[in-house]
Amino acid sequence: MKVIATNIGKPTTILWNGKEELTGIYKYPTEEAIVLGGTDVENDTVIDRKHHGGPNKACYLFSADQYPYWKGKYPHLDWNWGMFGENLTVKGLDETKLCIGDIYRMGSALVQVSQPREPCYKLGIRFGTQEILRQYIDHGHPGTYVRILEAGKVNENDSLTLVEKSENPLTVQQFYQLIYAKHKDPNIVKLAIENKALPEYKRERLKKYL
Repeated sequence: MKVIATNIGKPTTILWNGKEELTGIYKYPTEEAIVLGGTDVENDTVIDRKHHGGPNKACYLFSADQYPYWKGKYPHLDWNWGMFGENLTVKGLDETKLCIGDIYRMGSALVQVSQPREPCYKLGIRFGTQEILRQYIDHGHPGTYVRILEAGKVNENDSLTLVEKSENPLTVQQFYQLIYAKHKDPNIVKLAIENKALPEYKRERLKKYL
């Protein structure tokens, strides 16, 4: 896996349900390295601290390999890296192979795969339609958040080097599909509950399905 774009967002005013809001989803490539701190990306915009940023969502990675698919569905948009609100656009990122808990060296930072991105209405605003939320869920390639184990800088063209494979085989895609499944596979539920790299509140919510 290789970083092909480092993206930063500035506060942007949007209109939602007749009210003005600020969002940081409008991210664009920067020529400089981004700095991964303990709970977020330095100089990036995180407005809604309840749902973004923090130790379990410190940095968001999205696969460059998925861009052709979405460009085909939305050819009229002004495309650039960062379109999905990702801090890092990564070539070769595959949610079917990434496991929750995998640890990677990325530039001078050390990160751990923590959870997939669950889309909200702000993605719909950037794409000009809320229909993308269902399309995004069904497509099954949500990218991943990482937690920062060691702060550091990440540059364009930096590689992601696996340092430690998770002992729990739950993949990012498996957990993502589990979140939205009407009928939850008890074997996957059990894997998720046992995966300590997942946020504790998410594991607690799943216990009712066993």
